[in-house]
Amino acid sequence: MASASDYAQLVKEEVGFFQAVKAALSKSSPRTGLSRREKDFAVGQLISDAISNASIIDVLAAAGMKSPEISVLSDEFLAEIQSMEHKNLALEALRKLLAGEIKARQKRNVVEAKAFSERLEAALARYHANAITSLEMIQELIDMAKDLKASVQRGDDLGLGEEELAFYDALAQNQSAVDVLGNDELRKIAHVLVEQLQQNVTVDWHLKESARAKLRVLVRRILKKYGYPPNLEKIAVNTVLSQAETLLRYEHSN
Repeated sequence: MASASDYAQLVKEEVGFFQAVKAALSKSSPRTGLSRREKDFAVGQLISDAISNASIIDVLAAAGMKSPEISVLSDEFLAEIQSMEHKNLALEALRKLLAGEIKARQKRNVVEAKAFSERLEAALARYHANAITSLEMIQELIDMAKDLKASVQRGDDLGLGEEELAFYDALAQNQSAVDVLGNDELRKIAHVLVEQLQQNVTVDWHLKESARAKLRVLVRRILKKYGYPPNLEKIAVNTVLSQAETLLRYEHSN
């Protein structure tokens, strides 16, 4: 929202410098014992704290937010968004934050991110077609933000790790599979998939067709062993492999 301002143009070279430094530090920093979710949360908190005290968000403060907390998962921020006087600004701020959060989810969970992305696009389409008012649109976005926040707890509720949850979503994308196998069996398959893919994947597997074919066969065998519906198998294999590639790239980028 601030990148188009005159001040932002004056400091763009300094911003670029710090971005370059950050990228270099990210590559050279030693690994810690923190999980990816913990690291993402910590970075998000640092960014939120930094931005909330910066003059660059004066536009939000001027619109009625006294102490803005730039976190799409913050109940306090959502409450302030809902009470902002300038609804068009509130709507745009929330849309940008939601889009950014969904983009971040795409690096970890293909199916979940796709579902939220389609939901956001559908809401925007209704808004641009004047099917819903600004207030109704803001409420839809707030509800979506709350659902995003709640989705973080799904893995704990299902007893699955982050990677297992991503594969569970890939398998449960079709309701027919859930009806046939049930959640317990899908959780078991997700666990086996993560375990077997970790043992058989190579760093450059997504670049070699032979390696992809081998993993495709491995996935099919696992699905067949646990009775995954044959008519849904092809879609499931493609989704699982897409999820595997996404997670692999995410791990190597951190």
